[in-house]
Amino acid sequence: MRICCAIVFVAVSVAPVNADVVVLESGSELHGTVVKQNEHRLWIDLGPQIIEVSNADVADVRIEGTPEAVRSTQDSLFHTVENPPELSVRQQAARVKSSVVLVRTPSGLGSGVIVNDDGYAITNAHVVQGEQQLRAVAWIPQPDGTLKRTTIEDVEIVAINNHLDLALLRVPHPEGGTFSWSPLERFETIEVGQPVFAIGNPLGLEQTTSQGVISTTQRNFEGLSYIQTDAAINPGNSGGPLFNTRGEVVGITNMGITGGEALGFAIPARYVKDFIRNREAFAYDTSNPNAGHIYNHPPVRRRQGTAPQLSN
Repeated sequence: MRICCAIVFVAVSVAPVNADVVVLESGSELHGTVVKQNEHRLWIDLGPQIIEVSNADVADVRIEGTPEAVRSTQDSLFHTVENPPELSVRQQAARVKSSVVLVRTPSGLGSGVIVNDDGYAITNAHVVQGEQQLRAVAWIPQPDGTLKRTTIEDVEIVAINNHLDLALLRVPHPEGGTFSWSPLERFETIEVGQPVFAIGNPLGLEQTTSQGVISTTQRNFEGLSYIQTDAAINPGNSGGPLFNTRGEVVGITNMGITGGEALGFAIPARYVKDFIRNREAFAYDTSNPNAGHIYNHPPVRRRQGTAPQLSN
């Protein structure tokens, strides 16, 4: 780490107003303007000079205006963040893991990610398919910095799209408070080889983090494109988030290749955004067979002079 004691002293003692804050693993803080950051290093302007810091020595980065300056999309049920800090997988996992939930049904379990402080969460349609009695396990931050494992009953299915394999849930906060949430990717900038990590509950092993890279950004399955990654994706990961090193959800993990190694797939964030924006078209209603998630087939067009086709 290229920081001398005198520089750290100046940075902590002469903190400019409205500055970005870089928190070091040692507990010290650097106050200034973060001018650049990549996967490995960060550069911060302290005024007299610019300092280069390894991301391995950074515990947290607080960019001036965030998280308060959260830029919401047109839909209030999910958020994107402008210029989130790029950190190591270890550091980002610590920041975002409280937004990941376990979704349990009478027939199985999966994962999900909270995208709104009111408890709206995304998971896979196949996780909740045919189920109505849902519960969630959430890890709620406590004042001492720990996470409290909490089982939440009466989880509501808001919308479901079987074609995209996405479902929108509403998880009630047990204490009437707000949830930690993770932002969706602001711009679609994923690249082959980019580091990513998944958090979920594979085989019921709660809060498991797996790391890898993006293998390809566009893998075609049945007319939809998926993100392919070599991060471990196993049963129970379904519906959980795939993060980039900025802490943004770039995809929702939904499948792996049986018998294949390091072949996992995720639904891109662009599909997730579109699903949430148009959730009324996929509204879940158990009392209505023509609800948004199940439509009757339209009448078949007949050529003039042909007899109508009868079906069983």
